[in-house]
Amino acid sequence: MTKNTPIPKEINLHQKSRVLELTFDNGEHFELSCEYLRVYSPSAEVRGHGPGEEVLQVGKADVNIDKIEPVGTYAIQLFFDDGHDTGIYSWDWLYHIGKNHEKLWQTYLDKMEKAGEKRAPTS
Repeated sequence: MTKNTPIPKEINLHQKSRVLELTFDNGEHFELSCEYLRVYSPSAEVRGHGPGEEVLQVGKADVNIDKIEPVGTYAIQLFFDDGHDTGIYSWDWLYHIGKNHEKLWQTYLDKMEKAGEKRAPTS
């Protein structure tokens, strides 16, 4: 975290609509779906250990967050209902994926299409 990193002053989980609402101390406000947060998890399981090792997350359209726990004064840990609970969502990371939501979401959708995968879970 840099000294210029905005810090969330409000974090609200709306489980019914599956949205995490973040308001940062610089006035920026983001509403991020649980699916988006899950597919952009900062965990090694999702991002890999280096470039090109990312694992495309499929079938996460219905994922929700069961609970949120603080990690020090710099991050939160999200516990998803699909069992995923690794990865620390730092203020830097949350701000980055909030600020770049449109571009990152489109990148994800493009990767899904190219892979012939679906966002909806398979039975």
